[in-house]
Amino acid sequence: MVFRTVKPKATADMSDYIQDFLSSVENRNSHEPEFLQAVREVVSSLAPIMERHPEYRSARMLERMVEPERVIMFRVPWMDDKAEVRVQRGYRVEFNSAIGPYKGGLRFHPSVNLSILKFLGFEQVYKNSLTTLPMGGGKGGSDFDPKGRSDNEVMRFCQSFMTELQRHIGPDTDVPAGDIGVGGREIGFLFGQYKRLRNEYAGVLTGKGLNWGGSLIRPEATGYGSVYFAVEMLEHNNKSLEGQTCLVSGSGNVAQYTVEKINQFGGKAITLSDSGGFIHDPAGIDADKLAWVMDLKNGRRGRIEEYVEEFSGATFTASDPALDHNPLWTVAADCAFPSATQNEINGQDAQALVKGGVGLVSEGANMPTTREGVEVFLAGGVLYGPGKAANAGGVAVSGLEMSQNSMRLAWTREEVDERLRGIMHSIHQSCAEAADTYGTPGNYVNGANIAGFRKIADAMIDQGLV
Repeated sequence: MVFRTVKPKATADMSDYIQDFLSSVENRNSHEPEFLQAVREVVSSLAPIMERHPEYRSARMLERMVEPERVIMFRVPWMDDKAEVRVQRGYRVEFNSAIGPYKGGLRFHPSVNLSILKFLGFEQVYKNSLTTLPMGGGKGGSDFDPKGRSDNEVMRFCQSFMTELQRHIGPDTDVPAGDIGVGGREIGFLFGQYKRLRNEYAGVLTGKGLNWGGSLIRPEATGYGSVYFAVEMLEHNNKSLEGQTCLVSGSGNVAQYTVEKINQFGGKAITLSDSGGFIHDPAGIDADKLAWVMDLKNGRRGRIEEYVEEFSGATFTASDPALDHNPLWTVAADCAFPSATQNEINGQDAQALVKGGVGLVSEGANMPTTREGVEVFLAGGVLYGPGKAANAGGVAVSGLEMSQNSMRLAWTREEVDERLRGIMHSIHQSCAEAADTYGTPGNYVNGANIAGFRKIADAMIDQGLV
């Protein structure tokens, strides 16, 4: 089949085209606010490249990219420890495979719905494109909540979930990973059931245990990567992270290893948070304090407020759902690393950060800043690293795990870390160059979106109308 394109009308104004496109997406997906937010954020950056390359518009690239190639939704029945039957929903959104097999995490959390997974999958497409590795984008999960469940309950759920999911994944088709609620325990149970059903030992999941195919640096990768990207932005502007005071939100893997890497570069992290509130330690969260936090969150499954009982001089501020802002972002600092969840920084929070002296934001979480917040950062001259670029380290090392599995070998910690640092350097370079080329120097939002889009769009054109 020959793919014939239709030239757009020469009189059509690009801004009108973008607005008409966004309106059509909103009409078709009006019940999916998170997905719409992600689409608006990406597409609003693409007018310069669409103007310069009319072939993308003729090929209906935007229209094709916002539609997942495949959406799978399924029932997940399982039995709890009281022998009561439970039923959850399972999902896998296989968004785009133009440059490689679908790649993206599984999230187990009560908030999981199709809108959130489409948003995450859409973001993953561009993030994976930026890594320089051959990976498409996807996302999946369930509204199952592993918190408070026994290991046996989690195992039974994971086995039921994988019984259906295994029909749709494989090392050359779709390679899931972990995300919120899916750590090493869950990946182990999922992999065991896949192996049992398919009778094969394949690199079909990443985030595996080190003794059965996992990669060193994988737990650290997202946090390390966000700091590496911050260092790249600073060095590009003849600055350094050394001596900088840093705000970090969250207290899971991403936040923990963000703090660790900040310390290694001579910075000082002074905050951490969880759903209960945040701690502020003006003296800094040094290596010993961080080790205590890791034991608290990873071992004892405790709450971050316990930190102030252990370390004098620190304060705890409880979460207040009635507030229209997050007090964590009012703490004066030089840099911010949002590492908790989506939309944790709104316009008011962004203004507080700028007022408090923050000149750099590097996102460890997925889309933690609302559109209003992003506009505040860009208008305020903040060095702003969007999540699809700044937190790509996690999926980058997942890609490196896939490579090690394919070659049946394991790289050392130093080798993986060196490759991760190199990938984050390449991502920064791609973003900076794309921003310069298309007339918005220093705008990493435009740079990341344009660089990611261009690679995928060219691959889709090469492969025809599929």
